[in-house]
Amino acid sequence: MGNKPIVLAVAGKGGVGKTSLASVMVKLLVEAYPDKRILAIDADPAVGLSTALGVEPTLTLDDIRKEAVEAAENGDTKATVEVLGEARYRIFDAMVEMEGFSFIAIGRPEAAGCYCKINTYLKEVISSVSDNFDYIVIDGEAGIEQINRRVMEKVTHLILITDSSKKGCDVVKTIKNVADNLVMYDQIGVVVNRVPSEEVLEYMDLGNIPLLGWIPADANLTECDLKGKSVLGIPGESPIVVELRKALANIGIIK
Repeated sequence: MGNKPIVLAVAGKGGVGKTSLASVMVKLLVEAYPDKRILAIDADPAVGLSTALGVEPTLTLDDIRKEAVEAAENGDTKATVEVLGEARYRIFDAMVEMEGFSFIAIGRPEAAGCYCKINTYLKEVISSVSDNFDYIVIDGEAGIEQINRRVMEKVTHLILITDSSKKGCDVVKTIKNVADNLVMYDQIGVVVNRVPSEEVLEYMDLGNIPLLGWIPADANLTECDLKGKSVLGIPGESPIVVELRKALANIGIIK
């Protein structure tokens, strides 16, 4: 693999279980590659990945961005330059080290406004940090905005998540169409979540997106969601773990 990280970007319609599956992907990677450096990036303002992985970040990328914005709004050019200059190093302050993986959150912006230049700078910082890792899982926000904003300039694997609904299928097809023009990905595939029965797949229109696998409802995951527990403790024989492992194998992530 050399110095090139394997980057899995997870996207899909809101409410289809995207964050849950992204967190289980982290679990599977940690178990499959204990000697590799793994990074989980919560790029969703809903900040659900931290809960799913049992992480409590105290600093986010948006916190760092706000410091630069405040300095710029106060007209303090020197302070702005200093904050931007330190952002590359402060990124490590925002990184939480867990057993088997590292975690970082984009954060939830609290104010309206466009900070495109600073966001672009921080995006470059994330890209530079990614070179320190072997595997990266990005939990993007629902819909196509994350694809439009290109949190990462290039991903190796774009994994789309849907449920069995027509709207969910339409969203993943739209995401692929947008990604084909804006994102440099190597491989793409879709995972269908919460499938009531395999027969349902026959009625789903996924366009030309390869089907990586399907996952039935999982009581163990439901329990984690209800109790706010980390998915890292879900048993290995749970349907979501077993079937997602197969899906990742189908796209060459796990052997």
